[in-house]
Amino acid sequence: MEFSNTASELPLLISQEGPLEGLRWSIGQPLLLGRDSSCDIVIPERQVSRYHARLSPIAEGILLEDLGSKNGTFCNGKKVEGTILLQDGDVLQIALVQTFTFVSSDSTLPLEAVAKTPEIINSQVQGKLRLDQRSRRVFINEKEISPPLSAPQFKLLQTLYEYQGKVVSREDLIVAVWGEQESFGVSEQALDALVRRLRDRIRECDPNHVYVVTIRGHGLRLDNPGADGV
Repeated sequence: MEFSNTASELPLLISQEGPLEGLRWSIGQPLLLGRDSSCDIVIPERQVSRYHARLSPIAEGILLEDLGSKNGTFCNGKKVEGTILLQDGDVLQIALVQTFTFVSSDSTLPLEAVAKTPEIINSQVQGKLRLDQRSRRVFINEKEISPPLSAPQFKLLQTLYEYQGKVVSREDLIVAVWGEQESFGVSEQALDALVRRLRDRIRECDPNHVYVVTIRGHGLRLDNPGADGV
């Protein structure tokens, strides 16, 4: 199987039930799935192993590989042992907490998958950057950030988006991203690294504007041109 450079002709992984519901990924290169923030597809659930499974394009199609996960990878209800070659319409489950549908391309996208892909939320706050909180999709100048942001990156941006134009303290951001209990062990350096990665992803869509602004001694704010009051 030869893959075209056109994204719409690439095989797709579409998230259904689970924390990533509504997101989709083109499979033009290997995708690592797991709980760790370095994964290509981050599933923020404790039942998911840090490095849980991998999708790899090969000549024959897309290969699904379980990476020795604790709670298993499933295809059409059967536990994956080693690797399997995916077929159009296969239903994948990661530790039974996140369900995906595999399709060979947009042209074979099942209607139920289209129906579960949420539209952009109509918000009173409009700007160059728009965020769909239900599907965790981010758009800048109508261009979607793809592949999607990791879960921590999205949570950071979501918090700033909800208070855009206002300064959010570093302490509040750490709690928002990592949670009340986990935040005590999170360093300032960890937040700085997350901010850098988020800025890099945003810059891929718009290199001409700094959206996440540091206010020294106070915190961060979202500078979203065109938003009300910004």
